[in-house]
Amino acid sequence: MNVGAFRDWLAIVGALALLAGCTVGPDFVQPNSHLPEQSFLGDNGTPAAMAHVPAPTDPVWWNVFHDPVLTNLERRVAEANLDVRTATVRLAESRFQRGVAAAAEFPSLNTDDKYTREQYSKNGIVSLLSGLLGPSAGGGVAPGPLNEYYAGFDASWELDLWGRVRRGVESADAQVDQAADQRRDALVSSLAELARDYLQLRGVQTQIGIANDNLKVDRDILQLVQDRQQHGLQNGLDVENAAAQVESIRAQIPQLQQQESQYINALSLLLDQPPGALKSELGVRTSVRIGPPRIPLGIPSELARRRPDIRAAEDQLHAATANIGVAVGDFYPKVQLNGTVGFDSLDIKHLFDASSLQYMVGPEVTLPIFAGGRLRSTLALREAQQQEAAITYRKTVLQAWHDVVNALVAHRLELNRRARLRAQADHAGAALDLARARYKDGVSEFLNVLDAERSLLQAEQQYAASTTSVSLDLVQLFKALGGGWETQFPDVPSETAAVPVPVDLVDRAIR
Repeated sequence: MNVGAFRDWLAIVGALALLAGCTVGPDFVQPNSHLPEQSFLGDNGTPAAMAHVPAPTDPVWWNVFHDPVLTNLERRVAEANLDVRTATVRLAESRFQRGVAAAAEFPSLNTDDKYTREQYSKNGIVSLLSGLLGPSAGGGVAPGPLNEYYAGFDASWELDLWGRVRRGVESADAQVDQAADQRRDALVSSLAELARDYLQLRGVQTQIGIANDNLKVDRDILQLVQDRQQHGLQNGLDVENAAAQVESIRAQIPQLQQQESQYINALSLLLDQPPGALKSELGVRTSVRIGPPRIPLGIPSELARRRPDIRAAEDQLHAATANIGVAVGDFYPKVQLNGTVGFDSLDIKHLFDASSLQYMVGPEVTLPIFAGGRLRSTLALREAQQQEAAITYRKTVLQAWHDVVNALVAHRLELNRRARLRAQADHAGAALDLARARYKDGVSEFLNVLDAERSLLQAEQQYAASTTSVSLDLVQLFKALGGGWETQFPDVPSETAAVPVPVDLVDRAIR
């Protein structure tokens, strides 16, 4: 190639590179969440008292329960939970896919080295040469075996004149962000699920304690009735009723113990532990701890940035918008620069001589003329997918808003109900004391004692269940607010590192 031709070729490349600055398709604009600015319950509504607290939600929200065991379990979720680890691997997958998409922005270079030895057929196409060489050449003449040596390179580069490749990379970037937000969503859900299972475990253990306490009371009452019968002050009917009440409470305990075991196993599963692995850690029965009545909610309009599912829906909309640009770019010509440089020789001693050099270089332009409607249908598909992603984003935001309001109302009303149930339990306890005293003095029937004891048991059980519900509503509120923004995650697998598979998981899969 002479200098002038090379200069012209560079000028063409430069002109094409200048065109590469344009990008077809719509640019992504962050959607408006339409969330309120002041109160989740609306500016004209009557918000709950805790909605007025301006402070943002604490990322480690489980500290409001002041339970060191719960805190210790929550700290282990990010590393141990299998859903979070799966989401971490998916994040790595999206990053690798992004690398595949970004590779189209760069030239591809390949080496091509080969050696062939070929014997031509005497009766093949070379036999036609005998007619050209004359009768003296004889028929069926073919050269002997030939050796051919070749060493070279070929390169190709698609000039992204219209931004089709850049839109593909933009879509891949959005999908990486979506995978990261989905991982965070998995963590938030796992943290909330662990707290729910833990609080329900403590609630069941509280119910077991209530049953045992009432069983002790009923045994005392049974002993009292038996003593009165021995002194001829009572008939056998009261003894049988008292004994039936004792057995009724005893029958409740195994069912509660079964629930206790199930919740311990559920917590073990969340932390990638076999069944019963946390029994020694969680077997000590304690009561449920409720959080404070006033919960910091932060600014409602910032919920769209705190909730990972909203952020993931926004990322999905971004990727769908960028894919429209990819579809639009397919309508434009594709310009690809191709080049091949190599050395070809029948004698390896002369392979790298200047006379063995051969090359080919030049642009290739591909313009779609007819594709049977494929390009238009693809564009229409991408536009429909963008509309679907926009609707999904809107629904996700609206669902998040509903989640917060429902949790706020449920928590506030359950607090009021719990206070009433506490008063009911206090009155039921006082009534049982009076009924026992009157029965012991012989001025009241045993049926009154039995009814009072049943009322007390029911009131204490309802109060314990309400205490658990208050705490569960609080967990739901923190989850609705997008709480649990951890900074520590499992390591994302690199391109050169294999993803470790736990041996126990493999064993379980084989079995």
